[in-house]
Amino acid sequence: MAPEGSLKRKRSSQSRSRNARQVKRQTEEQEVRDLESSAAQFVVPDDFKHFDQLPISSRTKRGLRKAGFTEMTDIQSRTLPLSLKCKDVLGAARTGSGKTLSFLIPALEILYRKKWGSTDGLGALIISPTRELAIQIFEVLRKIGPFHTFSAGLVIGGKDLKQEKDRLARMNILVATPGRLLQHMDQTWGFDCSNLQVLILDEADRILDMGFSKTLNAIVENLPKSRQTMLFSATQTKRVKDLARLSLQDPEYVAVREAEHEGSTPKNLEQHYMVVGLEKKLDVLYSFIRTHTKCKALVFMSSCRQVQFTHETFCKLRPGISLMALHGKQKQAKRLQIFSEFTRTAHAVLFATDIAARGLDFPAVDWVIQLDAPEDTETYIHRVGRTARYNAKGNSLLFVLPSEEKGMLEGLAQKNVPVGRIKPRESKTQSIQDQLQSFAFQDPEIKYLAQKAFVSYIRSIFLQKDKATFDVTALPLEKYASSLGLAGAPKVKFVKEAAKAKKAAAYKAAKETAQQLDADRDEESGDDDAKGTAKVRTKYDRMFERKNQNILSEHYAKLIAEDKDDDEEEDGDDEPSDGESASDAESTKDKLVGGNDSDSEDEGSDSGDFLTLKRADHALDDDEGDPGKPLTLDQVKADATNNISKRKLLQGQSKKAMALAGKRGIGEKLVFDEDGEAHALYELRDEDDFKKQGDAKTQAEAWEMEERARLQEADIEDKERAREKKREKKRKQKEREKQMRGEDVGDDQDEGEDGDVVLAPIDTRSDGYETPDFDVGSESEDEDEESHEQDRPSASKKPKKGSVEEQEALAMRLLMGDS
Repeated sequence: MAPEGSLKRKRSSQSRSRNARQVKRQTEEQEVRDLESSAAQFVVPDDFKHFDQLPISSRTKRGLRKAGFTEMTDIQSRTLPLSLKCKDVLGAARTGSGKTLSFLIPALEILYRKKWGSTDGLGALIISPTRELAIQIFEVLRKIGPFHTFSAGLVIGGKDLKQEKDRLARMNILVATPGRLLQHMDQTWGFDCSNLQVLILDEADRILDMGFSKTLNAIVENLPKSRQTMLFSATQTKRVKDLARLSLQDPEYVAVREAEHEGSTPKNLEQHYMVVGLEKKLDVLYSFIRTHTKCKALVFMSSCRQVQFTHETFCKLRPGISLMALHGKQKQAKRLQIFSEFTRTAHAVLFATDIAARGLDFPAVDWVIQLDAPEDTETYIHRVGRTARYNAKGNSLLFVLPSEEKGMLEGLAQKNVPVGRIKPRESKTQSIQDQLQSFAFQDPEIKYLAQKAFVSYIRSIFLQKDKATFDVTALPLEKYASSLGLAGAPKVKFVKEAAKAKKAAAYKAAKETAQQLDADRDEESGDDDAKGTAKVRTKYDRMFERKNQNILSEHYAKLIAEDKDDDEEEDGDDEPSDGESASDAESTKDKLVGGNDSDSEDEGSDSGDFLTLKRADHALDDDEGDPGKPLTLDQVKADATNNISKRKLLQGQSKKAMALAGKRGIGEKLVFDEDGEAHALYELRDEDDFKKQGDAKTQAEAWEMEERARLQEADIEDKERAREKKREKKRKQKEREKQMRGEDVGDDQDEGEDGDVVLAPIDTRSDGYETPDFDVGSESEDEDEESHEQDRPSASKKPKKGSVEEQEALAMRLLMGDS
């Protein structure tokens, strides 16, 4: 039995502990009351720049001092007084300005004032668009909140789901990415968000866009509406549609811009751009890295496959500096390792996609290089914000193609982003194309990565929203493939589809312009006396318009289908090749989309004009003089039938003119309009003149039958000529091969349909591999990788020699008498 004195001392100690806890509790309650009162009545002083001047708890102040935070930035001094009053806040400030503390301090303070405990559940939710940014936010929270009693957790993809489920119900503050958060809301039992007090969205514009819209809508449905919401980003959104889904209550919008630099980019950032051809990008990038081995650089690219290919090949080239890669196809552990390693390294180059573009705080980054142009100005601002953070200095370099220069500069000018042009030094630029070709020949894996990088880049351009700036049909595909070390450009079907869509859009725009000019001319020349005649003529035109539109739509669809079939069999006669120059493609478009094929220099000069016809007597009355030699409709049809390009022009662009002219009689004289503009094709003086033309309906039906029969006959003749040309080409090819082998030309080995000789095409490429045929498919590169996994060459395969070399060797042995 314990002595009586010992029991008394124990009771006395317990009593003192209870008294101390009671005093501490009372002190905290009094502090909470004082904080609520002071926050509600807080007036910003003139010299407001220290955290100690804020109405925040002593625990938070101790955490800030321990982490080394003493003075506030502009965004912090303007948003903290508002958020501490429990108001909804929209904060926009340049990157590196300290937005993280602007929402972490209010989250801690609001829960502290409400005496939040472990049994109260989730009180503050912070959503980040990327895993790396979520990790960074969680680390800052741990630094400033060690003296609080709240439990905090990090929920991101790539980690153990079961372990997160076991701990999630006990969390008071949660930092999460949207996808994993929604997964826990749907699958984790006991995870309750109904008592949430604060919702915070970092990089809000990225979370609110189309990439996360559905996920965010599902998350918000599980959250209470009576909460405080804060949104922060370098490029903040103010769209009513975006803000309405978050149920904001009278939000305060705070946008901080430096006085000496009104743009959204850091004030100490020097920004440059360089116009570089697509085939020269890797050469210039490698030359830049070779001359900047004592700096820290971040290189942004459009796709994961480009990052993989560039990292693998540049490591083989050994530029003399540490190279790293960060992209979405890596495992979470690998991504975290690269993130930490690049943060610690003083001199290194990190190749990355846009997962590293937002919010990440890499210390002492000297250069941000954008090898591929960003999709919009907002992405540009976030990318360059990885350097020149807070008061540090930095540089940025943007690579733009000649076709992208105008659109990019206009977009940057609208956001007040100053950027100056520089030119690469030819003497310092080193070509690495030969080395890349050698790598692709020796290593099938490198060749496979090059093919995937090629397709992923073309897809990224094809999927861009700004089609005026990013034109996939203007890319030099063959040259770009050679710069990656490939023998030829992989076939990408959606490039041809984009070219056809571009032609169709040009045709539609030209047609609308011509019709508008026709309407304006009729309106200007009309008078009150001709109203009756105009009504008759309008009725007359509509009748032929309905007939003509049916034929036009059928034949235009048929031509597109035939061109598609021809492209799948061979490249096609009317389709510009992948490596065709812009001027060649434009001349091809002139043949198919507009312009006549006459000898006049003025005619056909505008690729969007139509082959237009009008009456000779009406044309010759024009003040501009004789528009040209009159042609009959039979002559026009005969000339067009003898030439494929003219025939397609007649079928596609001039159908309306031919339809309207048909009713005037085949033998009547018609001329081309030298202006290249559509207008009234005839003029009727009175109603009697119209009646003399006969039954319009009968003439329209007769013309329709005649035109259909003629077009069908012309199609059959063209197809037969094309087949005969192909058979003749195959016969000649086989004869040449047999002559080289010393065989009789008359021996037939393989015969195809109708007895035609079938020859296998000679593979003249050095590697002997088939180039895969890629399609746009899904936007996900994972699906693209699965669908073309069969195209990956085996590492054990050896390239075959081309058949031409074998035939030459055989011929030499026969000449030397070697059996």
